[in-house]
Amino acid sequence: MPRLMLTDQRWQKLSRLMYQSGRIYNKPGHRMTLEGILYRMRTGCPWRDLPREFGQWSTVFRRFNLWSKKGLLERLFKALSRGTDMEWLFIDGSIVKAHQHSAGAASSKCEAIGQSRGGHSTTNGRMTAR
Repeated sequence: MPRLMLTDQRWQKLSRLMYQSGRIYNKPGHRMTLEGILYRMRTGCPWRDLPREFGQWSTVFRRFNLWSKKGLLERLFKALSRGTDMEWLFIDGSIVKAHQHSAGAASSKCEAIGQSRGGHSTTNGRMTAR
C-alpha cells in the first residue's frame, strides 16, 4: 500500500469544499482519486505507473483533467492557501542551478549568474557583463 497523505480530518475538510460547489457529487472513490492525484504530483511518476490501490490510472487521470477543467482543484488549493501558517514559510533560491544554456549567449546586459563549485548558478556570486 503506498503512503497516503490525507488524514480523516483533512479529507473531511476537502470533501466539504469539493461538494459545496454542487458540480461534484459525493462518491466514496473520490478520496482515493484525490490521493492518487497527490501521489502522482508528489512522486512525478507517469499516470500509468500509479499503484492499483488508487484505482485504475485512466480513471484517476480522467478525473484529474475533469476537476482541473471545472476549476475544482484551483478552488481547493486557494481555499487551503487562505489557511496557511506563514510563520514557517521558507523560500531559498540560493541553490537553484541555472540551465546550462543560460550563461552562453552574448549580451550587453549585466547578468546575475554566479560561479560556484557546482558551476553556474543563480547565487549572488560573480556578476558577469557581456
